[in-house]
Amino acid sequence: MTARRGFPLRAPTWPGTVPRPPRPSRTGLDFDTAWARTPAARLARAALVDLAIRPAVHVLASPAVDGRERLDALESPVIFAANHHSHLDTGLLLSLLPERFRHRTVVAAAADYFFDRRAKGTLHALAFGAVPVERTKVNRRSAVVATDLLSDGWNLLIFPEGGRSPDGWAQEFRGGAAYLAVRSGRPVVPVYLEGTGQVWPKGQRLPRPHKVSVTFGTPISADPGEDARRLAARLERTVAVLADERASDWWTARRRAAEGSTPSITGPEAAAWRRSWALRSR
Repeated sequence: MTARRGFPLRAPTWPGTVPRPPRPSRTGLDFDTAWARTPAARLARAALVDLAIRPAVHVLASPAVDGRERLDALESPVIFAANHHSHLDTGLLLSLLPERFRHRTVVAAAADYFFDRRAKGTLHALAFGAVPVERTKVNRRSAVVATDLLSDGWNLLIFPEGGRSPDGWAQEFRGGAAYLAVRSGRPVVPVYLEGTGQVWPKGQRLPRPHKVSVTFGTPISADPGEDARRLAARLERTVAVLADERASDWWTARRRAAEGSTPSITGPEAAAWRRSWALRSR
């Protein structure tokens, strides 16, 4: 009788012979980020990016930017795809995008890393407009969410390597950005970042000042009949040309690209010491 008098002011008792259903997950891919795209959240994020993140990035990185004029005639929505060395990369790119892109861009973030806890996921969704995606493979659920956002006019920032570089060299580009480009029909803007690994490398607790450079490439789109795998490979080659452009000059980089002799951004297939030596030489 006591239990009955408590209901509905108190939760009902659960029959001991009936198994409880599992509680729905609210982390990882199940983390809800729709609230982070409401007008109030967007206003808070714009203030944070413009008044806090941009000044901090310029103090830490003093970024040199090339190729931003290649975005002038570009219509939203688009996919920005960049190499990835540091946690600084997201804030750096968001702060350097032209205003018409900056406040209408969401960031594809690893569900297992950035959304493994509620507080952590809330912070990244609010600060960067992050949405959870599966980084180890092309996940249908992640693809549907990202495609729907593109359809709604949101630009997407994605790091095709799936994680930060462990040694300074880029990792092979996975197919996520290319798959979304093929699926949505939207162009991809290749971006090359250099120096962010010196500001805030993987495993270092706090950032330290170091100059960085950002090079925006000419947008590319999937050719007729081109699948995600081939487009991902072409995207990686395009970012490699941007790296060569930064290391040499525009003409030399384009000549080597035409000859098929562009230096790889993934480094030599060799022992760790050899890769480290090659990176310093570069």
